[in-house]
Amino acid sequence: MAVFSKILTMLRGDVRSIGQSIVDNNANNIYEQEIVEAKAHVATAKHDLTGVMAKEMQATREIERLGKEMHRYEDLALEALKKKQDALAEEVAVKVADIELALAEQTGARDQFAGHITHLKDLIRNAEATLREHERELAMAKTTESVYRATATISQSMGSSGSKLMSAKESLERIKQRHQDTADRMQAADVLEGEFGNKALERKLAAAGIGEPDRKAQVMARLQQRLNAKPSEPS
Repeated sequence: MAVFSKILTMLRGDVRSIGQSIVDNNANNIYEQEIVEAKAHVATAKHDLTGVMAKEMQATREIERLGKEMHRYEDLALEALKKKQDALAEEVAVKVADIELALAEQTGARDQFAGHITHLKDLIRNAEATLREHERELAMAKTTESVYRATATISQSMGSSGSKLMSAKESLERIKQRHQDTADRMQAADVLEGEFGNKALERKLAAAGIGEPDRKAQVMARLQQRLNAKPSEPS
């Protein structure tokens, strides 16, 4: 029996561990769902608040109506007294008293509605501020988790000799080497052309004064002759 009890305890521990693992792995989703449900509760509270505000408006209108009606019956009671209709005046006074009682009840109800409205508005404002804070925290948590995942991926890739990142780096190095080889070959070709090609021969001919004349030197010599020439005397 003791062994069976220990087995049950172990199973309960495993279930608890699995449950905690599931919660941990889905913490962001759970957090986001809790925010969604809280926003739904706030929306319901706002809807209920509109009902209380409507009751307050109705009570205010009833107070105005009763006030007008009470003033009317008071004027009628005064008119009855002026005409010596005391019995009628007393009957009207009873009506005024009933209206006063109803007016007091409506005023009390309206004041209660107003108090509830103020309290509910404060609660809703606080709840919305808290929700905004939780939404910011959720966005930060999601971003942080994305960074951690990216960092883990990079770390795993860098730790593997055959990783994609290492392979990409090697490919880049090969491209750079190929470009350098091409540039070196082009430079070597220019050197060879200068030593053995037509450019080398042209330079040698020019150095020996053979071949194409120096046009600039000819133009400069001609201009110098014109500058030194004396103007002819008039006959």
